[in-house]
Amino acid sequence: MPEPSPRKRFTMPREIRIILSVGLLVFVFEYFVLPQFASARQRLNLLSSLNPFVVALAVVFEMAAIYSYVELTRTVLYPYSPGRFNTLRVNLAGLAISHVVPGGTAPAGALSYRIFNELGVPKETNAFGLATQGTGSAVVLNLIFWVALVISIPLRGFNPSYGFAALAGVFLLAAFFGTLVLLTRGQRHADAWLRAIAARIPALDPDKVSALLEKVAERIKVLIANRRTLWWAFTWAGLNWLFDATCLWVFIWAFGHVMSPIDLLVAYGLANVLAAIPLTPAGLGVVEGVLIGTIVPFGVPHSQAIMAVLAYRLVNFWIPIPIGGAAYASLQWRREVSAPPANGNGPASAV
Repeated sequence: MPEPSPRKRFTMPREIRIILSVGLLVFVFEYFVLPQFASARQRLNLLSSLNPFVVALAVVFEMAAIYSYVELTRTVLYPYSPGRFNTLRVNLAGLAISHVVPGGTAPAGALSYRIFNELGVPKETNAFGLATQGTGSAVVLNLIFWVALVISIPLRGFNPSYGFAALAGVFLLAAFFGTLVLLTRGQRHADAWLRAIAARIPALDPDKVSALLEKVAERIKVLIANRRTLWWAFTWAGLNWLFDATCLWVFIWAFGHVMSPIDLLVAYGLANVLAAIPLTPAGLGVVEGVLIGTIVPFGVPHSQAIMAVLAYRLVNFWIPIPIGGAAYASLQWRREVSAPPANGNGPASAV
């Protein structure tokens, strides 16, 4: 009679432990320490005036923003699709990591890259798609910010704080479109340049770097040639930002103030452009400070601005952390179940 196999102990993945521990500390700081300085505790009576249906509407818009980002991911990985549900779980897991680690877009991108590889997306498509997703989304954010700024300045006047964000956007767009031109029309020059650099670095093989450049250039040409795919990528990126901004607008409305959409987009764009500086996880503290400091001069009462921004960040920043942790756990479980057994007696059951 064969001996029963020892029961496997469940060990919490390291990434989830980081998400829970760091996330809990920062959550306590933001919602229990910072309000002491902002006197937000004295304004908690505003919560009694909240309409639950309006709050639910804000949550729906945030869910629409996440769905748009899922569709953006699927578009940039075209024609390879790991499935909408798998893409959602990967995005949520990456979102959770990026929300608890400063400069978290790098580890979040590495996590997404690894999981998408396991789901069958080719490495070249995977690397280029994720890079395009991040950079392209930032480009769309800057375009939204600039359009709102151009409309707002004649109406509200120019604020010096807008200058830095607008200048950062100029450099981002120049780098983005310059890279596209270099890889598609100046591929030979780029190849020679990268080969020269790779030859000076012992760990790099110039031939592999050249082959990767060629595949990336081909991928760019495929996307540019497929205008429908390119159009949908920019559309989903724009919808992601606009739905998220609408979530903030609804919370401001829920606390009793109707804000001009143009003014909101200026404040929202400024906060998110500055949040790209990797000082804190996903701009934690930066987004709150810039949003409150910008929407108050636009006419939102200070108490309502504080409560609306904290409510928005609860939905936009904090709730995705435990959900993303659960998504990552489900992906890890799928990975363990799909892996071949150690004794080699047969294939493991797949999810």
